[in-house]
Amino acid sequence: MIKRGEESILTSWYFEIDRRLFWCVLIMFVVGLWAMVSAGSVAAERLNPPQPWHFFLIKAIPLYIVGLITLMVSSFLNRRQIMMVGVLNVLVCGLLLIATLIMPAAVKGSARWVDLGFASVMPSDLMKPGFIIITAWFLTRLERLSPGNIFFSKRVWKWDSWPAYLAAFFPMLLIILTHPDFGSFTLYLAVFCTMIFLAGLPMYFIPIFAGLGLGAGVFAFLTMAHVRLRVLGFLGLAGGGDNYQIRKSVEAVQHGGLFGRAEDSFIKQSLPDAHTDFVFSAIAEDSGAIIACILLLGFLYILKRLATNAMNTKDRMVFYACGGMMALFGAQVCINIMSALGLFPPKGMTLPFISYGGSSFVAFCLAFGIILALVREDKWR
Repeated sequence: MIKRGEESILTSWYFEIDRRLFWCVLIMFVVGLWAMVSAGSVAAERLNPPQPWHFFLIKAIPLYIVGLITLMVSSFLNRRQIMMVGVLNVLVCGLLLIATLIMPAAVKGSARWVDLGFASVMPSDLMKPGFIIITAWFLTRLERLSPGNIFFSKRVWKWDSWPAYLAAFFPMLLIILTHPDFGSFTLYLAVFCTMIFLAGLPMYFIPIFAGLGLGAGVFAFLTMAHVRLRVLGFLGLAGGGDNYQIRKSVEAVQHGGLFGRAEDSFIKQSLPDAHTDFVFSAIAEDSGAIIACILLLGFLYILKRLATNAMNTKDRMVFYACGGMMALFGAQVCINIMSALGLFPPKGMTLPFISYGGSSFVAFCLAFGIILALVREDKWR
């Protein structure tokens, strides 16, 4: 047992971080590894040539080691180091996004990947922690420059304020949109909108933003073939794509019942992307609705811890970072699970910490490690 009286860097770190949030993340690690056995085994059998049941589990273990190291190391950082990591994260991912235009590694018709030789990475996933940290720092800076009015005063619209911020991130979001990756583009905008509303943007802008979002959705529907096919297929209308994945996903959840089918689970064997986009359905069929609901409660508890940290902080940057992390984590969980339940068109978005996928997993490990570090440092203020 670690006692508080034992003075060391490790014990100080352990008793200063949000231990409940930390252990929740570690539990999600274990659930993710278990999902690689449950869902990854059937995905491995469908490869050409077929692979052993432990194929994706073996591939996932190094990712989990990297993710755990990333989580632990980033949780020890101080404010200055966090800013350096955030800036470096955005700069590197910005260069990788440019690389997707020059030498893309297309997967399923989307040029959102970059092949580094030893691994393929998705810059739009990896940039999420840096985006949240830089935005949180930027909003805090604006509050110092123009207290009480960070949106409409002349000072915040000088070249080194809003114009600089928009000039840095707007081109990156356009590249993400052209991959095409409308899901990630929308997710970034949702996080940004959440953070600026937390910063005090008047509520009458909500219908304006909602209208702009609806307009962007209509534009994507009219100009992007894959978006149109998915929406029409989801609605079951003529001209739409095949909604085979959604049907199989819902059937898997229904077949699992309350207590799951374990060895009798067979629908997940014909479910494409059972270990990535539809891992929730595979878990529900294997273990049942009760376990699936417990997993949902775990996600909700993580959101509660983020909200608690945001409300209790003395630092506005920590407030914005936790709020942005809530928006990112909550939106991605909702989109993935709603897609699995047939309530939303599939967007190819992973379930945080559970789905197989290195870029998303490492990005969330870095993001939560930074949150733990910010909350830890905030206790000394």
